[in-house]
Amino acid sequence: MKCVVGIDLGSTTTKAVLLDVEDGRILGQGITNSRSNYEVASAVARQEALTAARFRLLSDALHHGVDAATADRMQERLMLAFRHELFLTQLDGLESALQAMIVAVVPVDKRPDYHRAADLIIEAAVKFAESVYTPGAARKSDFFKDLASEAMATAATAICEQTGVKYERLLGVFDRAILDVEKQVTAFEFETLLQRAARRALATFSAEDRGAAEVHLLGAVEKTNALAIDEVAFVGTGYGRQTLPFPKEAVRSEILCHGRGAHRFFPGTRTVLDIGGQDTKAIQVDDHGVVTSFQMNDRCAAGCGRYLGYIADELNLGLHELGPLALGAKRVVKVNSTCTVFAGAELRERLSVGERREDILAGLHRAIMLRAMSLLARSGGVRNQLTFTGGVGKNPMATRVLRELVTESYSADIDLNLHPDSIYMGALGAALFAFDDHRAGRAIIPTALRALYGKAETEAKDCCGECGCDHAEGGGSGKKSGHCDKDGEHCHA
Repeated sequence: MKCVVGIDLGSTTTKAVLLDVEDGRILGQGITNSRSNYEVASAVARQEALTAARFRLLSDALHHGVDAATADRMQERLMLAFRHELFLTQLDGLESALQAMIVAVVPVDKRPDYHRAADLIIEAAVKFAESVYTPGAARKSDFFKDLASEAMATAATAICEQTGVKYERLLGVFDRAILDVEKQVTAFEFETLLQRAARRALATFSAEDRGAAEVHLLGAVEKTNALAIDEVAFVGTGYGRQTLPFPKEAVRSEILCHGRGAHRFFPGTRTVLDIGGQDTKAIQVDDHGVVTSFQMNDRCAAGCGRYLGYIADELNLGLHELGPLALGAKRVVKVNSTCTVFAGAELRERLSVGERREDILAGLHRAIMLRAMSLLARSGGVRNQLTFTGGVGKNPMATRVLRELVTESYSADIDLNLHPDSIYMGALGAALFAFDDHRAGRAIIPTALRALYGKAETEAKDCCGECGCDHAEGGGSGKKSGHCDKDGEHCHA
C-alpha cells in the first residue's frame, strides 16, 4: 500500500495525516506534543499516523468473519494493550535516562539513594500503566511525558520518605531525564510490539472465549503485519515548518493547508476560523478551497490555545476540562485582557473577590472569541459556511460562544461546521498537497528525511541506476530530481 504524508508542526502539538494514493482516503492520523525538538516531534507524529494506519488495516481484518460487536471488543482491547506495551517500551528509555542523569548530577555518596528512588519511580509507573490501560479507564492524556509525570507526582512523596531523597531534588532529576527522553524517537518494531500486545489482550478474555478469540485475533495480526506501507511523498506545514528536513518545494503555508483541509471535510466552506496553540487564523476560501484572503494574530499568543493552557494550569485543571466547566456559568464575568502574561493575575484577583470559576471561565471564553471575531471581520467577514478548526475547536464553550456571536453579528442562517478531528485540518491540507505532488510526478523523499525517520516500513524499490537521480551510482543524466526516468516513478531506495 502506498501513501502520502502531511505533517503540521504546530507550536503546541504536531500532527501527521496519511492518505491512500489510490483514492485519497485517510489511512491514519497521529499527534504528539511538539516538545523542544521539532524534528523529533514530526518523526513521532508520523510514527503515530503509521500506527493508526496499521490499526485501520487490522480493523478490516478483525471485522472479517465475526460479528461487529466481537470485532470491536477485540480491537479495543488490542489497541489498549498496544498502547500499554508502547508505554512500557518508552519507560525503558526513561529508566536509562534517570540512571544516567543520577550519575551526571548527583554526588557519589548520595547516588545509591537516588538509584533506589529511580527504581521505585519506574515501579510506580508500571503499576500506574496497569490502571490506565484497561477497558473503560479514563486518561487525562495519551502523551508519554504527561502519563509518566502523573505517575511520578502520585508516588513521589512516598518514594522520598522511603529513600530519604529530597522531593525538589528528585523532581529536578526526573524532569531533566524525561526531557532527554522527549528529544529522542522511541525505536520499536511494530510487528513485534503488536504480537506482544495481542498476547496481553488475549489474557483479558475469559477462558471460555479465549480459544476462539486467539485464532481470530492472531490471524488478523499476522495478516496485518504482512502488509507493507510505502510513503511516496511528504509535505510539511505549520508554525515550525521551516525546521522540517523537507526541500522548499515540499513546504506549504499553514494558511493554504488549513483552508484546503477544511474544504476537504466540508466542501461548502467559505470561511475558516482556526485557533491553535500560538495563533488564530481567519481565512476566506473559494468553492475550490483556494485561499482568497486571510488575517492572523502574528504578534503574540493572546487568546490562543497557549492562553487557555495557562489558565488551566492556574486552576489546576486539565485543558479539556475548561470548556465543560464554563458551560456551567450562571453569569459572564467581564475579562479585561486575553494577554497570557497578565492572565494569572486577573484570574487570581477575580477569585479573591468571590467570583465563581465557571463565571470567570465564561468571560474568558467570550473574550477569546470576540478577538477571533475581529480577525474574521478584517479578513472579509463570515460567509456561509463557517468551519471552525484547530485544537480550540474541540472546546464546547468556545464553539457555543462563536455560534452566538456569529448569530448576533451576521446571521442565524450561517452553518457552523465542527469536526471531531478539527485539530488535523492543517496536516490534512498538507497531505492533499502531497497527493497532488505525487499525481503530478514531482514528489521526492530526500535522503535526509529517511535518515531522520528511519528505514521505510518496507524496502522501497531499488534505483534503476540509469536515471541520474540522487541514488544512481555513476552515469545517468546527473540531475538531482529524485525522479526515475526509466519507469516514471520516484527512486527512493
